[in-house]
Amino acid sequence: QVQLVESGGGLVQAGGSLKLSCAASGRTFSDLVLGWFRQAPGKEREFVAAIGRTGQYSTATYYADSLKVRFTISRDDGKNTVFMQMNKLQPEDTGVYYCAADLAEALVAPAYWGQGTQVTVSS
Repeated sequence: QVQLVESGGGLVQAGGSLKLSCAASGRTFSDLVLGWFRQAPGKEREFVAAIGRTGQYSTATYYADSLKVRFTISRDDGKNTVFMQMNKLQPEDTGVYYCAADLAEALVAPAYWGQGTQVTVSS
């Protein structure tokens, strides 16, 4: 079983930045593929970004097309933590952000979820 605990959400003005963190425990962190999803009020949960296992030379990252310019996902295997830096936030970025993890190669249907952290962007 994998436990995921998000932090770093909050209230920010449009144009501002936030950095989300997700601490994982319960399995060897380096074995996990990790990512972030979000759910806006009244909408379905959507994919934001994912990061693969740390490679010898590089680590693969994936983004929703509309977010890859402003959001950056990263991982620190020494701290068992995945991060997401969010810049130039807009009101439409408001929602609950969920950390997700799986032992599979992709986050198509993550087996593990955090409880979510609220991000609110005011105009």
